[in-house]
Amino acid sequence: MLTPEIRKNLTGFYLFGAPGDNRLRKTLMRRPSPAMAPVLQGWPGPGPGARTDRPPFFIHAMTQLLSLQLGKARRIKIGERRILTAFGKQSVTDAVPLMPLGLLGDEQADLSVHGGLDKAVYAYPSEHYPYWLAMRRQAGLAQIDDSLPNGSLGENLTLQGLLESEVWAGDVLQFPGCALQVTLPREPCYKLNAVMGFAGASRLMAQSGFCGFYLSVASPGTLRAGDAFEVIPGRRGVSIPTLFAARLAKHLR
Repeated sequence: MLTPEIRKNLTGFYLFGAPGDNRLRKTLMRRPSPAMAPVLQGWPGPGPGARTDRPPFFIHAMTQLLSLQLGKARRIKIGERRILTAFGKQSVTDAVPLMPLGLLGDEQADLSVHGGLDKAVYAYPSEHYPYWLAMRRQAGLAQIDDSLPNGSLGENLTLQGLLESEVWAGDVLQFPGCALQVTLPREPCYKLNAVMGFAGASRLMAQSGFCGFYLSVASPGTLRAGDAFEVIPGRRGVSIPTLFAARLAKHLR
C-alpha cells in the first residue's frame, strides 16, 4: 500500500517497472528514504543489460528541459567599465533551430571563452536556483529584487533532473528533435558578480561546483521548452566535477 509519506517520497521519480525494463538509461545514484523500504523490498531490480555497479535499488528522475533561453550580447557597467556580456538571456516558448554553432538567435560576448563547436550551448541545473536565491538574500538583495528567472546564470538550457555530478564528458542528451554532447564545465568569471548583484558570486560558484556544463551539437535539429530527454552514457573517462576541479584553483585564490 502506498502511504501518503511514500507517495511524497516518490514525487518526481519513478521506479523500473518489470525486470528488463531499461527504457531510461540515466540513473541517479540516490538511496531511497526509509519510508520507501516497504515498496522496494523484494523488488527484483533491472533485467539483463542493465548496469550492476550501482546501489541495489534505482530511482529515476524525470529529465526535462524546463526552459530555453536566448540572448544578444549587450554592454553593462561593472565599476567604471562598460563590459560586453550575453548574460540575461530571455526565455522563449517556440521551437528554436539548433545548428552546429548553437541556437538560432543566441549570441556570446567573448568568443575566446564561450561559443564555438565545443561550447555551442550552455546548460544549467534548475536545482541550483534556490541556492542562488538564498545567497542573494544573505547579501541583502531580497528587498531590492527577489526574482531570479531561468537564464539568470547565462544558460541556454535550464534542466530538471540532471546535476553536474551525474554527467561525464562525452555523455549525450537525446532530445526529441536533436542531440547534444556534454563537453566541459562552465568556469565562473567576474561578470557573474555583476549579474548576481553581489561580490563573491563567482567564488561561490567555484566553491559549490554549481557551474553547469557546455554542450556540443551531436545532431542538429530543434529544441523546445518542455522537451523531455534521456542521457546516453559515453565512454565516461572523466566527469564534469573532475574537469571543474582541475580548473578550480585559479578561482579560489
